[in-house]
Parts: sequence; C-alpha cells; structure tokens
Amino acid sequence: MSTSPLPRPAAPPPSSGDAFPGLALSSMLAVQTLVSMGALAVPAMAPAVAAATGLPLSAVGVFSGALYVGAMLSAINAGGPVVRLGAVRTAQLCLVVAACGMLLVASAVHGLLLPGAALVGLGYGSSTPASSHLFAYEVPSRWRGLVFSAKQTGVPLGGMLAGALLPAADQRIGWRAALALMALACVVCSLALQPMRARFDRHREAGRRIGAGGSLATLRAVWTHKPMRELAMSTFFFAAMQGSLATYLVAQAHVGARLDAVRAGLLLAAAQAAGVVGRIVWGWISDHWVRPSRMLAFLALAMGLCALLAGLLTPAWPRPALLLLALLFGATATGWNGVYLAEVARLAPPGMAGVLTGGTLFFTFCGAFAGPSAFAAVASVTGRVGNGYLAMGSVLAALGLLLLWRQGHRPRTRA
Repeated sequence: MSTSPLPRPAAPPPSSGDAFPGLALSSMLAVQTLVSMGALAVPAMAPAVAAATGLPLSAVGVFSGALYVGAMLSAINAGGPVVRLGAVRTAQLCLVVAACGMLLVASAVHGLLLPGAALVGLGYGSSTPASSHLFAYEVPSRWRGLVFSAKQTGVPLGGMLAGALLPAADQRIGWRAALALMALACVVCSLALQPMRARFDRHREAGRRIGAGGSLATLRAVWTHKPMRELAMSTFFFAAMQGSLATYLVAQAHVGARLDAVRAGLLLAAAQAAGVVGRIVWGWISDHWVRPSRMLAFLALAMGLCALLAGLLTPAWPRPALLLLALLFGATATGWNGVYLAEVARLAPPGMAGVLTGGTLFFTFCGAFAGPSAFAAVASVTGRVGNGYLAMGSVLAALGLLLLWRQGHRPRTRA
C-alpha cells in the first residue's frame, strides 16, 4: 500500500506498442551526453582554469561539490515541472540552465564560479527525471531495461568526450571559449528538441500547480514506499563506489601497481569505456533473463569484489590482469544506472516515474558526493590509498550479499 503524499497525475498507462523507441532514446541520450560533458568540463580543464583564476588546483573539488548540491536540489524538485511542462520541455530547460552556468564559469569571475557550478548541476540533475517520465510512456516493457541503460551511457560518453576534446580545445582556443562553445551546443540541442514536443509532451498536465515543499513530498514518497526506499539506499552506495572508482583508480594504479601516469590514465579510460558497454549489456540481461532487482544485487557483489582486488594491487600484478580488473570494475561500478532507473519506472505508479526518479536520485547524488570524501578519509587515516578501496569494497560486497539474501526470503511477485 502506498502512502505517498504526492498527487498522482491523471495519466494514461504506458504505451502498449512493441516498436523500439529510437527517437525518444536518441533525443534523451543527446541531452544526457551534453549535460554530463558540461558537468565534467571544468575538471577536464582544471589546470587551465586554476591558472587563469588564481585558485589552487584542489578548488575543483569545491566546484564539483557545488555542482552536486545543485543536482540534488534539482532532482528532488523535478517531479512537478516534468508533470506540468512535459519531459521534452523540461529537458530543454535543463540544457539552457546548464548553458547559463557554463557562461557564468567562463566569465572567470570568482564570485560567479560556484553559482555557475550550481546552475550546471541544476541542469544535470533534472535531465534523468525528464527522460524517465518520457520513457515510462514511450518504452514498451520488453525494451525498458535496454533503453534506460542505453540512455545512461550518456554519462560515461559525456565524460569520455570531455576528457578527449576539452583539453585539446583549451590549447587551441582557450578554456573560456571552449565553455562558451559547450553552452552553444546545449542551446542548439534545446532548439532541436522543439519539433518533438507535440508528440512526446502530450501527457503533460498544464494545470498542475508546482507548489513549495515539493522536495519534501518527493522524499517522503520515496521513503514510505519500501521497495523504492531500498532501491534509493542501495544506489547511495552504488554511486559512492562509482565516484571512488573515477576519482582514485589512477592514484591507486600509480602507487599500488607502480604504473606511470599515462598507463594509469589508460586504465581509467578502459574502465569508463567498459561502463558504456556494461550499461547496455546489463540492461539487455535484465529485460530477458534476470529480473532487475537481482541484477542489481549481483552488480553490487561484483563491484565490491573488484574494489577489494583494486585495494590489493602490487607491482607484481601482470598488465593483462590489471586491464581485466579495470574492465570488470568499470562495467559493474558504472554500469548499474540503467537497470536501476528501469526498476524505478517499473515500481512507480502510472505517471509518477519522473517524480520518483528525482526522489531516488537525491540519494544517488548524495552517494556520489559522499563516497570520494569517505574514501579520502580512510586513505588519509590509514596512510594507504588501497585501504579506501578495501573499505568500500567490503561495504558493497556485504550489500550485494544482503540484497541476494533478502530476495531469497521475499515472496515472488509478478513484474
């Protein structure tokens, strides 16, 4: 029984068609890739930004913190706008808001850097609830896991593009011009979505009021729905591990396996690429062979074991073994997102997928924010980077076993 305090949209049930929703997927994938690239633009050009602004290189952590605060606030408040304005209009606004944030950062004015980061985070945080709302109507159940997972490949794709293109753009035209071009790309994409609005926003409720307190109502709706609460808390730890992988794998490969900076960086690139493939593969498997909740439990166990192995790296490890570990670690620790979002859409009442996606994403972003900090605390106290992975790996492996145990003692229900 649901005790959600949120009014449910008077929406028709999801599409019963069986066609693959290529247009919906490609549109939301473009949005996700651009906002993800924008979120990592400053970290990708951090040395140039630090030199131009006179700030220490470590200030990039403060920038990322402000971005995630914006993302958390945006995610838990996205439900009302998505229902009232529609998924496409919300995605358009996400792109424009993120573009405004990039322009503020490009000004290089100290007082505008953190507000700019927060605006980029606002655009980043609302993009996923918008796409979930759209997919809940447009994606047939047989394609749901695959489509959600394919759309979420925009996150590592955006990261790969940011790392591959923006440092080179900085050398050619400067970091400020590179950010301005990113902002222009977001605006162009926003305009390109306009012809699709009539088709994809036909379920919107123009008369829906967007009242204050929506964030608390959204969080309460997640917390009082037991399966949704368990899913949200699980993704807190998943995101903490994903953030720790991205932040510290290069450092651990350098100090643990004694790799040089270039080879350590290539391991991270391999892990990110495996995350792209993993998101699609796990989505396909969860559609056809393994139910999503069990798939997430297996992924938690697998990423935990990979983290434990990463914490034990030594110079004696052969290079092929290091590459294999990076591929498995990336495929699991960055490959779970689409399966999770598809499960949220399955559990959500009709019309509530976008609202509850935003609510669960609040916990996800909290994990992404807290995970690297907890990792740093463990590594600092113990004096060894690998101990951070040992601690995180133990938590994730235990979570995976707990989820598998709970599912084994839970009555089976039809999806």
